Amino acid sequence: MSVEFHDLTGRPVIIGAGIAGLMTALELAPEPVVLMSAAPLGGEASSALAQGGLAASLGADDSPELHLADTLAAGDGLCDEAVARRIVEAAPAGIERLERLGVAFDRAANGRIALGLEAAHCRRRIVHAGGDATGRELVRALVAAVRNSPAITVIEGFAARRLVLKTGAVAGVLAANGEEQIALATCRVVLATGGIGGLFGDTTNPLGCFGQGLALAARAGAELADLEFVQFHPTALDTPTRPMRLISEAVRGEGAVLVDETGRRFLADLPGAELSTRDAVARGVFRHLARGHKVYLDTRDCLGAHFADRFPAIEGFCREAGIDPARDPIPVRPAAHYHMGGVAVDGQGRSSVPGLWACGEVASTGLHGANRLASNSLIEAVVSAGWVASSVAATAPCRSTRAIPVAMLPHPAPGIVRDIVSSSLGVIRHGDGLRDALASLLPLATGSTACADPAAVALMMVLSALGREESRGAHCRADHPARSAVARRSLLTLEAALAEAGKLDSEPLARSA
Repeated sequence: MSVEFHDLTGRPVIIGAGIAGLMTALELAPEPVVLMSAAPLGGEASSALAQGGLAASLGADDSPELHLADTLAAGDGLCDEAVARRIVEAAPAGIERLERLGVAFDRAANGRIALGLEAAHCRRRIVHAGGDATGRELVRALVAAVRNSPAITVIEGFAARRLVLKTGAVAGVLAANGEEQIALATCRVVLATGGIGGLFGDTTNPLGCFGQGLALAARAGAELADLEFVQFHPTALDTPTRPMRLISEAVRGEGAVLVDETGRRFLADLPGAELSTRDAVARGVFRHLARGHKVYLDTRDCLGAHFADRFPAIEGFCREAGIDPARDPIPVRPAAHYHMGGVAVDGQGRSSVPGLWACGEVASTGLHGANRLASNSLIEAVVSAGWVASSVAATAPCRSTRAIPVAMLPHPAPGIVRDIVSSSLGVIRHGDGLRDALASLLPLATGSTACADPAAVALMMVLSALGREESRGAHCRADHPARSAVARRSLLTLEAALAEAGKLDSEPLARSA
């Protein structure tokens, strides 16, 4: 380990450089902090791909109470109301904080921040930057602010591979860049590693986002929550490109409709139609595709020639695929987009492992419940970053002078796990498929190959889905279509998951008819 890495001993280490990681680092400054990014700063993060925006009750006809009501309705009984209230009330101040950091939000002709509409919102409250390039603009501004902060040491190209524990608490981080390995001694680690979309064949997330943060937390013994809840965006551009290009919900907010190859608007009878909750729209599109139809998003009447002005980035990649949205309907299908589950954290972002925090998509705060309300994720990351930073800053640095190395598995890669997850944890699940997946994942998760960590995360997701014998929010069981009368969150550790999976694998399993 080089001298400069030795010099970082004891500093908080933030793993991940999307919006959650960048904001946490900036909120911790001027305390010296380390920001670790496996890719060049701002690259390979789902944040940069976000087209939607940030939800905040800024309109004269809006309020945090209305925002809260929409959030709770979308969450289908599983939101933590106190957490949700706290976040939506802090959202307007979060927008102001971003402006002070250099984010240029879109403005209306009167000079006020322009507000868009997205599904399941009762008011126009979506704040955009650069039209359909909000994530890119946020990352640009926050990366610039991080680069200009002398308190933040950025380590690029190193992927965190294991957390070192001492008497049950975090004592360090092991990271690698190819064959080079480093060990950072610290008792304060923040996971801001994003989601699990890369575990699916059809996803709008970077393919490298396949749950590494969840694996780090799980291998350290942390409790994970609500892992079965994966939100599928209903309108990903249906081409061979992976990750799939996202056709923002804001397009439907401007009046675009879903039609099939005959031109029929097949979701017209769904409450809210195309602006129903994402889970309902995704299931409607999935079922129509399963019947042999094609599905298209038709923007010709609502936007027509103005499409390129309102959504320049989307228009650009549609044209790359040979589609002119002003004249052609856009082929779409559902794709894994956001994970409501994650590391179980309290109101300060603290996990069940002392010295370990989580922020952003990798965390399960209780805001999203069973189904994330559109554009609540970015504002959650911004607001929660401040709370996490305050908690980290209030925790005394450790006295350890070095991190004790532990054995590391090969560089993780999903491999066959991606096929298993895609077939068993899709838009609609079935117990038989989940049991088959569990049997396939168990030897992989307990092995020592490159897919061990992705398999461990997938196994915990499958076990959580198998245990939820109901359909709620984004979790739909064909063999359990009803919604249970009692809402419950699911909590799981890796140790308990492996034990339960081993038990199920050794028992004869009755198959459903």
